[in-house]
Amino acid sequence: MNDTRPPFEEAPAIKRFSMHVRHGFFGSMGGVSNGVYKSLNCGPGSGDEPERVSENRRRVCAALGATTDRLASPRQIHSSRAVATDRAFAPNERPECDALVTRTPGLVLGVLAADCAPIVLCDPHNGVIAAIHAGWRGAVGGVIESAVEVMTAMGADPGKTAAGVGPCLSQSSFEVGPDLVDAVLNATPWAEPLFQAGMGDRQFFDLKRYCLGRLTRLGVAHMDALADDTLTQPDMYFSHRRAVKAGDRDCGRNMTAIVLVA
Repeated sequence: MNDTRPPFEEAPAIKRFSMHVRHGFFGSMGGVSNGVYKSLNCGPGSGDEPERVSENRRRVCAALGATTDRLASPRQIHSSRAVATDRAFAPNERPECDALVTRTPGLVLGVLAADCAPIVLCDPHNGVIAAIHAGWRGAVGGVIESAVEVMTAMGADPGKTAAGVGPCLSQSSFEVGPDLVDAVLNATPWAEPLFQAGMGDRQFFDLKRYCLGRLTRLGVAHMDALADDTLTQPDMYFSHRRAVKAGDRDCGRNMTAIVLVA
């Protein structure tokens, strides 16, 4: 397997601090997997061949100047739980959570998504970073708040923190039913403008602006969201929703990673 480094996107709000932190929103390009996992599938919980997933994760780490023995990646459960760590995890030791926080230079925090919102945060002044997997359940449940709370406990200042929301479902691709609408509005009535009417009882939800709204209410100073839409960009990103529509048995996972410069 060659040493090709996969392409990735960056959030402008965090890229401006590149002397202190590296990060990347990786998609489906630049890996070694085949079939529905083509090609940079980084999901160890998928049905892909484990050695191919390991190589893909190695390539992600290499693109950020790191190695996989410095990769901390959780077992994601669509929760609101955030965990602080100063070390990488063995595959059977991964904590069940949806956000990781560290102040350890050189430790890569990595989360997976395939339509949910990946979010990275950094306070470059106090040397604290976080990576979040924010599906709508986690976002409504408070995973963003949990991550910022752990960051603050480790010395971060929300007023000096930058955040980037990565590729996920855009509003026009996120058609939802009444149950999701009710869950969002019961928890956060201010989110009503983030829905657009569809056919019948269907609506379209703006997950990106929802995440930005919750970050704003936490006092996070700088933030932006990438325009990329995982559903409608099949050559660039894995999408669970697209795989279901196509009748595929599974799909790959996009990795998002962030690391403090050692």
